[in-house]
Amino acid sequence: MTHSWVQFAAEKENPLIPPWPELVIGLIAFVIVFGFLAKKLLPNINKVLEERREAIEGGIEKAEAAQTEAQSVLEQYKAQLAEARHEAARLRQEAQEQGATLIAEMRAEGQRQREEIVAAGHSQIEADRKAAASALRQDVGKLATELAGKLVGESLEDHARQSRVIDRFLDELEEKAEATR
Repeated sequence: MTHSWVQFAAEKENPLIPPWPELVIGLIAFVIVFGFLAKKLLPNINKVLEERREAIEGGIEKAEAAQTEAQSVLEQYKAQLAEARHEAARLRQEAQEQGATLIAEMRAEGQRQREEIVAAGHSQIEADRKAAASALRQDVGKLATELAGKLVGESLEDHARQSRVIDRFLDELEEKAEATR
C-alpha cells in the first residue's frame, strides 16, 4: 500500500502550482502584456490623468481668480455704496441748509413787506388826517365866518382876513388840546 500511495502522490500534483513550462509561458505572456500596457496604454492613461489634473487645477485657479474678482467687485460695490450714502447725507444736509436759508429769506421778505405795508398805511393815514384837518379847517372857517358875520351883522367876505382869523383860532385850539394831553 505504500507503493500505491507514492504512485498516487506522484500522479496527483498540487493543483495550485502549475507545471514549469506553463508557468514560464504565462510569465512571458504577462511580461509581453505588461510591456504593451506600459508602452501604449499607460502613457495614454497618464496623459488623460495629467489633462484632468491640469483641468482641475485650472478650474481651481479660475475659481480662485473668480472669487478674488468677486471679492474685488464686492469691495468696490461697498465703497460705492458708502460713497453714495455719504453723498446722500451731504445732499440732505445741503437741502436742509438751503431750506433754512430760504425760510429765513422768506421771513425777512415777509417782514420787509409787512413794514412797507404798515409804513404805507401810516403814510396814508397821515395824509388822510391832514386832508381831513384841512377840509375841517375850511369847513370850520366858513361856519365861523358865517356865524361871526351873523353876530356882527356884517359880511366878512375878505378871504385873506378870514383865513388869518380862522388859522389863528384853530392854532389856539390845537395848543389848548396839546396842553391838556
